[in-house]
Amino acid sequence: MPFHFEEAMKKLGFVIPWYGDKIPGGAEAELRGIAKHLSAAGVDLEILTTCVKEFGSDWNNDFHKPGLTEEGGLKVRRFKVRKRDTALFDSVNYKFITGAPVTPEEEQDFMREMVNSTDLYDYLEQHQDDYSLYVYIPYMFGTTYYGVLRVPEKAVVIPCLHEEAYAHMELFKEMFSKVRGAIYLAQSEHDLANRLYPMSQVKQAVLGAGVDSDFEGDASRFREKTGITDPFILYAGRKDEGKNIYLLIDYFREFRLRNKGSNLKLVLIGGGEVRIPEDIKSEVIDLGFVERELKYDACAASLCLCQPSVHESFSIVIMESWLCRRPVLVHGGCDVTRSFAIGSNSGLYFDDYYEFEGALKFYINNPDKCEIMGKTGREFVLNNFTWDIIVKRYTDFFESLTEE
Repeated sequence: MPFHFEEAMKKLGFVIPWYGDKIPGGAEAELRGIAKHLSAAGVDLEILTTCVKEFGSDWNNDFHKPGLTEEGGLKVRRFKVRKRDTALFDSVNYKFITGAPVTPEEEQDFMREMVNSTDLYDYLEQHQDDYSLYVYIPYMFGTTYYGVLRVPEKAVVIPCLHEEAYAHMELFKEMFSKVRGAIYLAQSEHDLANRLYPMSQVKQAVLGAGVDSDFEGDASRFREKTGITDPFILYAGRKDEGKNIYLLIDYFREFRLRNKGSNLKLVLIGGGEVRIPEDIKSEVIDLGFVERELKYDACAASLCLCQPSVHESFSIVIMESWLCRRPVLVHGGCDVTRSFAIGSNSGLYFDDYYEFEGALKFYINNPDKCEIMGKTGREFVLNNFTWDIIVKRYTDFFESLTEE
């Protein structure tokens, strides 16, 4: 018998620290995608969030007005943030960043003084009968931690979890053990969660993430628009140290020094600024933020897309590269992207410079195999991560939770 949300379920509440149609961030994009596609499939839902603009803004300031609005076809309900002790938060956060020991008391300080909204938590508790489930994304913010603890029996977490110091906080063991359900974007994310937290009583599922697939990259159009005719590695994403972009630049520089006759370039697209060594400035081309069409065209024109980050819970840009029929090169230290590369048979991974160089030379010297890897990558995405597949997985999982 087909399942109809309007008959069997109340609305869903998706809880996230900030929300906007154009704000950056992987978890933010994932929520926008799943919420819009679920809504289009007839699911009644709301976005429950704070008045903060985005991750990079001041978490003490309410940028938006509180209350219910409609944004991009979705109902968005915003709540004022609670004022925080920024200095105390920063002092503990510095310990996490540098790997210094953190006490249980400091963990509580960290969570209490990050982005929080008492008004939001009160609303979740007082209006819980209006919602079938509250779905929280991502795991490490106050809106998820305190929201889950207020109404754990209706809590589903999409953690976007990866190996990092924050994931080892003791307080998350309590939170994860209490949730009703957990949704993962990749199998290795599920495996990490079950290594770190007591999840035996939690209903869990690896559902993946949805990827837009209604496009075709055009390599010739990219070359015509940019004038870039040499072969190039593509980096697509936020240009900051946490994404390992400086490791990529260092390895590319070493490659050019060791391979004097090469005309290989490194093309960067995405927001943010990055420092390029003087001796390779002419070989690294930073196009900045570009429109979607040019991004897809860049993927299609590239030798490969390189995703050097070790902190990924999915990676949309890898899927986009495969949809454009180009192979990828990922860091072996990231379980998720390495597993995707191996499982799809459409990418290589590196753990040091010499493996990076070897992978690039393989791609340069084997264009026919690159074409095959690109095609198998596209098939992998179309068979696993198109929106119709993802929406069916999500609706089935939510249905299973409400029937228990």
